[in-house]
Amino acid sequence: MSKPDTLPTDSPRGLIFALIAYVMWGLLPIYMKALAHVPTVEVIAHRVLWSLPVAAGVLLWQRRSDDVMAALRNPRLLAMATLTAVLISINWVTYVWAVGHDHALDAALGYYINPLFSVTLGALLLGERLSRLQILAISLAFVAVVVLTVQAGRLPLVAVVLTFSWGFYAYCKKSLPLGPNQGFTLEVLLLTPIAGGYLIWLAVTGQGGFGDGSMRDVLMLLGCGPITAIPLLCYANGAKLLRLSTIGFLQYLTPTMILLCAVLIFHEPFGTARMIAFPLIWAALVIYSISLLRTASANRRARRAPTSHRIQ
Repeated sequence: MSKPDTLPTDSPRGLIFALIAYVMWGLLPIYMKALAHVPTVEVIAHRVLWSLPVAAGVLLWQRRSDDVMAALRNPRLLAMATLTAVLISINWVTYVWAVGHDHALDAALGYYINPLFSVTLGALLLGERLSRLQILAISLAFVAVVVLTVQAGRLPLVAVVLTFSWGFYAYCKKSLPLGPNQGFTLEVLLLTPIAGGYLIWLAVTGQGGFGDGSMRDVLMLLGCGPITAIPLLCYANGAKLLRLSTIGFLQYLTPTMILLCAVLIFHEPFGTARMIAFPLIWAALVIYSISLLRTASANRRARRAPTSHRIQ
């Protein structure tokens, strides 16, 4: 969704934060592939449970924990946070399942399409006007999905679910009147009773990775918290220090790394349909990026115009 670049320049600290987030997300398939033998829901439960100490620790360090406590007493905020928590859970479950079941390429496709879906959401739900370039980009992405659907005889469900869940999550997150760190902490706090209850049940019945798994599994499941919370917190802080156009370009780093992992490390087949669909998506993203740059340039000229007028 197009909106003005409010920052005159990019902060080096913001760039470092954003790069850490996108590179960690890009390498995440390797970590999740190593846990492919663990049931998907169990992995997600550990992601939730061990994210909470990291997120809460950051809030305590920032002295912003009161924001979360106040939100817990606000029924409207709780309802909104519950919705975003459900959406991010759907996204996590789909992603972890996809990587563990040889669908990492579909995951990459979903994250490539997501910026274009966000633009579409802005037009449909917020009444934002689309430029001709944006309409062209969205049309190319739609053609790519049609190509994959015709080839497989069904929708690329992993890509579609990841696109919709993350797109609506981002849209709803914008309406949540909490800072990004506070919002994430509230989400995992709401999910923790469910995750904790499920893991306790697994432990009691001797089915969980902590019960009969190896020490490697135990350490990796514990690590699901930091690898979930750290990139989200880095992104939240980096996005505040970077221009929208910069974030727009950097967001393509993650799906590109996922794609390379899928093809070069996991050896997933890159068939004829994907050879057609992915170039269509890349062309759409190039066109979308051009529209993003044009918008950013127009906004900068608009901000300079009043100053120039006064000088005259």
